[in-house]
Amino acid sequence: MKPHGHSPAPTQRWPSVPAAALLLLPAALIAAVLFVIYPNEFALQASLAGAVACGDQASTGSEVQVAPEFSLLIGVLTLPGRYERRHLLRTVYALQQPSVSTRARVDVRFVFCRIASRDDRLLVSLEAAAYGDVVELASCPENMDNGKTHAYFSSVPALFGRDRAYDFVMKADDDTFFRLPELVSSLARAPRRDLYYGCMVPCDYVRGWNEYMSGMGYALSWDLVEWIVSAAAEIEGKTDGPEDRTLYSWLSRAGKGKNRVDVKPAMYNFPGRHPCSHEFIPDTIGVHQLKDNGRWARTLRYFNFTAGLKPSKFYPVIVYELTLVIVDASCENMDEFRPNTIAVHRLKNNRRWAAVFRHFNLKLN
Repeated sequence: MKPHGHSPAPTQRWPSVPAAALLLLPAALIAAVLFVIYPNEFALQASLAGAVACGDQASTGSEVQVAPEFSLLIGVLTLPGRYERRHLLRTVYALQQPSVSTRARVDVRFVFCRIASRDDRLLVSLEAAAYGDVVELASCPENMDNGKTHAYFSSVPALFGRDRAYDFVMKADDDTFFRLPELVSSLARAPRRDLYYGCMVPCDYVRGWNEYMSGMGYALSWDLVEWIVSAAAEIEGKTDGPEDRTLYSWLSRAGKGKNRVDVKPAMYNFPGRHPCSHEFIPDTIGVHQLKDNGRWARTLRYFNFTAGLKPSKFYPVIVYELTLVIVDASCENMDEFRPNTIAVHRLKNNRRWAAVFRHFNLKLN
């Protein structure tokens, strides 16, 4: 007999559960227990997983880029017809960019005045299309010491932006080789205002007045470039003559460029008899008067410029020659010494020993 007041319990229907869910249920219960008892273990795993993800992201090249410390424009004043020289300079500076890109943005531009030859206009236009690194100053006919440097500096703000497009603006000759890492390290320590930077001449004596930076390559801070633009009326009619001395005369008369940085002996002329010449030295910033390919080759060889060249069956003799570091010493090839030299042969007399010690800066303790 059924109890009074109680009706039969209805049959409860549960939704059907897939077999896979039933298999995963124990694992989920274990994970929940571990999370309650050992919460820090999960935090550790998450942090490790995050570190791996960041590492993978960095390896793909998508990491956050660090802004460079400063920017530098190098304007190489050259002639339209010097195609081979521009190709060499492009190669030399492009190979150095990876070693300075985190510290400075260095832009190299090749500067002409108005190009007169139809042939040059066509061939230079190919360079402009391929590289985008040529600048034609329409305000001046092509020249060396009749206003080209003034036209260059006074055009920079209008061409590249008036709002401090660069921290430093350099004028360089096309026969000057700059070692960008050394140049960047030197400029990083230089003042950012009223800066007049380079190799002060004359090199053979100090006269205390009328000393100026050699035209091989000198840099001005951005404020001085802006001043050249604003002082057009004062400078007008005073742009002819040796360009490096002429620029100094503008600064001197206006009381500008008081922060002078003379980097001698790190900037110098190719070894020879000129007062600003001396042997290659390891901490070189720039070498001037590289008038031919032979001088360029000797300079680049000294600084082991092709050290990054990988062995290849396509140029085995080139790689073999460039990796030799045991030098055969003679009076004729002292400039062939390189910083990575292991040994020097044929030191037949004390003069040669002294020359080797002097070259490698060997000093007694």
